[in-house]
Amino acid sequence: MSERERAAGEAPPDASAPSPAGTGEPRYEPAPGVGRLLLWALLFVLAAVAVVLGGVYLT
Repeated sequence: MSERERAAGEAPPDASAPSPAGTGEPRYEPAPGVGRLLLWALLFVLAAVAVVLGGVYLT
């Protein structure tokens, strides 16, 4: 869909719009899984180790 068609059509759905069931409750994204959380933690630890080893190597 082009920008012109988008401008002439409806606005994109609002994230704070009520749920389609009509209950009036806002919709939320599901929480990230435990595996994804562990993956981010591992990535953070690897980055920290790389920074420490790089600092030791360069000094």
